[in-house]
Amino acid sequence: MTPSYLELHKQGLLEKRAQEAIKRLGSCNLCPWLCKIDRTGADANGTCRTGRYAKIASYNSHFGEESSLVGWGGSGTIFFSSCNMHCVFCQNYEISQLREGHTVNAEQLAEIMLKLQEVGCHNINFVSPSHVVAQILEALVIAAERGLTIPLVYNTGGYDSIPTLRLLDGVIDIYMPDIKYMDAATALLLSGVKGYPQVVKAAITEMHRQVGDLVIDDNGVAVRGLLVRHLVLPENLAGTADAMEFLAKKISRQTCVNVMDQYYPSHKASKYPPMDRRITQDEFENAVSDAKKAGLRIL
Repeated sequence: MTPSYLELHKQGLLEKRAQEAIKRLGSCNLCPWLCKIDRTGADANGTCRTGRYAKIASYNSHFGEESSLVGWGGSGTIFFSSCNMHCVFCQNYEISQLREGHTVNAEQLAEIMLKLQEVGCHNINFVSPSHVVAQILEALVIAAERGLTIPLVYNTGGYDSIPTLRLLDGVIDIYMPDIKYMDAATALLLSGVKGYPQVVKAAITEMHRQVGDLVIDDNGVAVRGLLVRHLVLPENLAGTADAMEFLAKKISRQTCVNVMDQYYPSHKASKYPPMDRRITQDEFENAVSDAKKAGLRIL
């Protein structure tokens, strides 16, 4: 399956999308925060604290992702610094909150994509991309011109705006959002974002509209579609049953979901009981049972 962005590039539409996104940096409305600040300078004071150019913490051929992304060549992950969420338990808080990393321009980001393709990665996996969609599109124009041909993965916390996702229609091949919470007050307390359940539901609906259910080729490698992650939290703070019911009834019973058990207290979690402990085996098994009852495809 040929990545869809190649056709957009051929038609000249990819560059137009990039130009539109860059224009919107001037009064930024690219994520649900709608900061409306000018991000065209070297740095910015908005929620993401990211200016004209993206900042990356690392990039590599990653074998710790879902097996359908990793295959035998790895997933070409690019970890962007900063985030439009402020999770008190973030396990990568040095990157997301402390913004460790270095700034890259469009040429440099394009070269990173091409290097990951060259070493045999099956896809380019943009990790925490919601605040740097404009920078990704700008670099993708260059990368596509220079021979990038592998699928693109949008690996997000789920706090994404519909107008921005529509700029990515026909660009992103695989959407991999989190569905973190089903309660707005919990999301505000633990991630500092307003209206998360409504935002993530709308975002996942739009993502599925664009790419459909996950498609895996004959080699067991994902080439297109939606793959949802759900991190089980102590005392069911993630609202697993409601999340699985939403995916099954409003998206598709063929939705692939990864119910994850790797929560551990990190960053500021010790100040927010019961987030100061790991989940129990019963809590995880109950979450998996909720996904099975909903009839979803469980990874």
